[in-house]
Amino acid sequence: MLSPDQIFAFLAAAMLITLSPGPDNLMVLSLGIARGRRHGMVFGLGCALGCLSHTLLAAAGISALLAASATAFLALKLAGGLYLVWLGVQALRSRGSQWQGGSQWQGGGQSQQDGLAALFGKGLLANAINPKVVLFFLAFLPQFIVADGAGVAWQTLQLGVLFTLQAALLFGLLGYFSGYAGQWLMTTPRRGMWLDRLAGTVFVALGLRLIFSR
Repeated sequence: MLSPDQIFAFLAAAMLITLSPGPDNLMVLSLGIARGRRHGMVFGLGCALGCLSHTLLAAAGISALLAASATAFLALKLAGGLYLVWLGVQALRSRGSQWQGGSQWQGGGQSQQDGLAALFGKGLLANAINPKVVLFFLAFLPQFIVADGAGVAWQTLQLGVLFTLQAALLFGLLGYFSGYAGQWLMTTPRRGMWLDRLAGTVFVALGLRLIFSR
């Protein structure tokens, strides 16, 4: 098991990183403002749980292979960037209704529960196929692994779960409180439409940034 010193040092660094401005923060914040605290919290939870996939890859050593292969990394980067752009386009095409699931940004024919489930899946996928998170986990987690402690893979799994839990908490709080600002802004359909435009612009910008980054 991880030592208390490992846990406290890791959580302090992980929380600072999670709270610093980044793609996940911006997506959760913009979505919480545009669609309300429940949507922001659900999307944030999906983003946080997406870290589990990177944890498993890092523990298995597959992330290192992806990082070493320029072709694999480029393919993953393009897939992640295009997916974010696609999400943004759906928001830009909406008319201020609901950011819900299915194949469309706007899914008025679905139940609220179905919409939130699909939204959770979008957050999960957006994080899971982000190659920058792959590299981050490869660079960040090993700094807190004790060589003479338990197995490296086991320590990696524990650290990844800790990171996921604190990210879920902080993203949930971000989505919740950003929803309060959105409540006032969403009092008219026209405001809702422009908030969707804002959220869509953020997603498109982040997707293009990922595609053209080096």
